[in-house]
Amino acid sequence: MRILTFTGKGGVGKTSVSAATAVRLSELGYRTLVLSTDPAHSLSDSFNLPLGSEPTKIKENLHAIEVNPYVDLKQNWHAVQKFYTGIFKAQGVSGVVADEMTILPGMEELFSLLRIKRYDASGLYDVLVLDTAPTGETLRLLSLPDTLAWGMKAVKNVTKYIVRPLSKPLSKMSDKIASYIPSEDALDSVDQVFDELEDIREILTNNQKSTVRLVMNAEKMSIKETMRALTYLNLYGFKVDMVLVNRLLDTEEDSGYLEKWKTIQQKYLGEIVDGFSPLPVKKLRMYEQEIVGLKALEQFARDMYGDSDPSAMMYDEPPIKFVRTGDIYEVQLKLMFANPVDIDVWVTGDELYVHIENQRKIITLPISLTGLEPGEAYFNNKWLHIPFDLNHHKQNGNRR
Repeated sequence: MRILTFTGKGGVGKTSVSAATAVRLSELGYRTLVLSTDPAHSLSDSFNLPLGSEPTKIKENLHAIEVNPYVDLKQNWHAVQKFYTGIFKAQGVSGVVADEMTILPGMEELFSLLRIKRYDASGLYDVLVLDTAPTGETLRLLSLPDTLAWGMKAVKNVTKYIVRPLSKPLSKMSDKIASYIPSEDALDSVDQVFDELEDIREILTNNQKSTVRLVMNAEKMSIKETMRALTYLNLYGFKVDMVLVNRLLDTEEDSGYLEKWKTIQQKYLGEIVDGFSPLPVKKLRMYEQEIVGLKALEQFARDMYGDSDPSAMMYDEPPIKFVRTGDIYEVQLKLMFANPVDIDVWVTGDELYVHIENQRKIITLPISLTGLEPGEAYFNNKWLHIPFDLNHHKQNGNRR
């Protein structure tokens, strides 16, 4: 299944772009599902149809869904929530507060991601179009599997090697002790979530099937946020294959009092094309009316894609590479707008850490690099190069 993720600064029109893309894909015969993970859903407004937490048929080959994280939370975490709620209530914590305390930070977003994995495995759809929250929330959502991987691995090991082996003998000691032992259903739920999280990470960073497309306006704040988004997405291994600049005023028509704004847009548009190169930049015009309903979305899709296939790979270059030249092995990351002074790189064990401002990527190194000391990292043509000399050994924890 092809996965297209659309994100951008709030208010740039990414929901309209996502919905129109899905409409075009369905016209081409692809079984398409467009899924909104934005807590402030507007996908139903775009189609002008009510949508729920399960796929709703819009037309032939097209379904849409607005994910309800609390429905997914109940389905996937109910056994765990029930167990811990009972413990908290036994300690005098009120029912509502006890329920809230059982929901870990990021849990709602996590179960939105589980939908992606399950639809990917279902075989029901050819293309999944993700209409996501504004950029910051999307980065948190997409990086969640990577961010939680270490902690979840630790918790899973505790469950596997300590909790499960001790649960039966301890439960026989007394009823009071037994009440603090997780049920088998709760332990199974934890295991399932951990396993699926790893699967999600593999799906979203599979650069042959999953790509991100950035929607922006020709405005300074939108450009700056999109630059940061591209840098962080590449850091986490997500391939971005296109930039869409929305709501451009027609240069051939008199825009009246908006003529000055048109000049500003064209200035920024030139900066976008130059700055984001070699990524393709799609230019989308401003419409006289709101893009609401199937008819308007079909027109928007025709203007956006013409006769082309939206599911095609618009730009094919992986954001992370492992390159060997002789005895020098390099880890290369495409960080187009990163400031070198904001980057910190170090190695611990078989893991390479790359830290940029408030974002951190952990890359598991090939076995051949374990025990090697990283050389001085450097930038070349928007790529961060982290060299390893296969003839030299390292001291764990060295920063570069």
